[in-house]
Amino acid sequence: MTGPVWDEMVTVGRIVRPHGNKGQVVVASETDFGDERFRVGAAVWWSRAGVPEPVAVTDSRAHDGRWVIGLEGVQSIDAADALRDLELRVPAATLRELGPQTYYVHELAGCRVETADGRKVGTVDRVTFGSGTPILVVLAGAGREV
Repeated sequence: MTGPVWDEMVTVGRIVRPHGNKGQVVVASETDFGDERFRVGAAVWWSRAGVPEPVAVTDSRAHDGRWVIGLEGVQSIDAADALRDLELRVPAATLRELGPQTYYVHELAGCRVETADGRKVGTVDRVTFGSGTPILVVLAGAGREV
């Protein structure tokens, strides 16, 4: 039996760094449902050495706009440090249904962007989270980003 395909999964967070000395990590969340995605007992997926695997959340709390979580099998600061910059994903099928005119970030790529008066700006290329604030990257003709 095969699991979900990594490129078809949805990123819900990125491990920033270790927290404390017992294997916990700080996660920069990329979901509005952090309390659900990072709750104790929830499964998130990581890909280490190119192999996607589920891992259980063993401890969880919100802290300064991020999450501090424990992950099954990660019990030391060195083990946690080895996870730095690792993406945490979930299968797209596990996402809750949203209301009308509401979208997940991963659904924005390819959407048309226009001004309030209807003038086309461009097409959404991606949303980046590196600065801590989501940034909508829009391609506006000739590959120019706005």
